[in-house]
Amino acid sequence: MSFTLLSVICLAGIGGPLLAISHRWGLPVVVGELLVGVVLGPTVLGAVHATEPTFVFLAEIGFALVMFVAGSHVPIGDARLRQALPKGLLRAVVVGVASVPVAVLVAQLFGTGHAVLYAVLLASSSAALILPIIDALHLSGDAVLQLLPQVAVADAACIVALPLAIDPARAGRAALGAVAVVGCSVLLFVVLRETERRGWRREVHRLSERRKFALELRINLAILFGLAAVAQTTRVSIMLAGFTFGLAVAAIGEPRRLARQLFAVTEGFFAPLFFIWLGASLDLHALGRHPALIGLGLALGVGALITHVVPRLTGQQVPLGALACAQLGVPVAAATLGVQSHLLASGEPAALILGALVTIAVAAVAATLAARDRSPATTADSSLG
Repeated sequence: MSFTLLSVICLAGIGGPLLAISHRWGLPVVVGELLVGVVLGPTVLGAVHATEPTFVFLAEIGFALVMFVAGSHVPIGDARLRQALPKGLLRAVVVGVASVPVAVLVAQLFGTGHAVLYAVLLASSSAALILPIIDALHLSGDAVLQLLPQVAVADAACIVALPLAIDPARAGRAALGAVAVVGCSVLLFVVLRETERRGWRREVHRLSERRKFALELRINLAILFGLAAVAQTTRVSIMLAGFTFGLAVAAIGEPRRLARQLFAVTEGFFAPLFFIWLGASLDLHALGRHPALIGLGLALGVGALITHVVPRLTGQQVPLGALACAQLGVPVAAATLGVQSHLLASGEPAALILGALVTIAVAAVAATLAARDRSPATTADSSLG
């Protein structure tokens, strides 16, 4: 990667906020950055290549930071979140059960024989997309609090279930890796709680603020990247490492100074780069070579929407259910694994990505509708970020 390419990516990152300025469109910044990535990628201009090693590595850093910030913004100490946890878990299970018949129907209609894989895709939610959208649009209240555990559980569970669905031979190792990452995060929580109880964290904070050392940022980045290394070694998603560590920090209480520093590092550079990389990784020309699979992609997108509005039976608002259908990480991982291991039919990976793009479009509209709803259920005074 050259500085010329890096400057192009940074300039392109401004496109997300520019597209989100208009309240008429109600376009989340994340979606704008993805669209910019699609334009810069092989689908339109071909100016950036998502396979460039340095670009890929920087995007992985961005993914870890996005998920860490998202996890740290979850109000773990809020009593209402603990009250919302059972309902959020219930809705994640309801979506998982509802995905099975829809997946079987889609697999039979298109004759692919991948019903299990489709069930995982339909049940998944992308915390990397949904949580930044919630934060950017300032969605809050009990209904949103109930959505957080639903999305987090669905995302983590589907990441773990994906190897079983697409390549059963690797399922055991992925499960062990997830256990290792979660175990490390729990251990970190215990250590952080002890440092807080003994006052060590406050001493480090005062020293860092007085001497301008940014020690808290350095320590947290070191821990985050160490946990990401565990995830990478055990072949599980970096998403799990970032989000679980963010939850651990949130449970202790994130210092405001650290929050500001992380916001600057993440939102100013790594998050836009990550979402632009995701957009650039989507080569939509592949669908043109296999037009019959366009219907499969659309069916997967619509199926995900249908699956995620089923929790309306439990009282969830339709816009929030539709927002929860946003997915990208799981379909991208499935498409990548399918191409590398030749486990999917020609053109099927592109169909998975098309289905994900449909859910992103649906989620963008749903988030706008949820933001415009000024009822107490979605606009309580408390904030997620």
